[in-house]
Amino acid sequence: MAKKFYRSRTNRMIAGICGGMAEHLDVDPSLVRLIAVALVLAGGLSIWVYLIAWIIVPEQPAA
Repeated sequence: MAKKFYRSRTNRMIAGICGGMAEHLDVDPSLVRLIAVALVLAGGLSIWVYLIAWIIVPEQPAA
């Protein structure tokens, strides 16, 4: 069964998008955050993408 992508409840800095992505990919959340910041600064990823993901991606269900 495929894992679903959720915003993290426990591993969040702002909205939990990077933490949720890290949990989904089984990687360190700091790595995902660094890559996201690097993409934003390089102009490859807009802050609007993060805000839209914040709205669209559901929060992880309570345990």
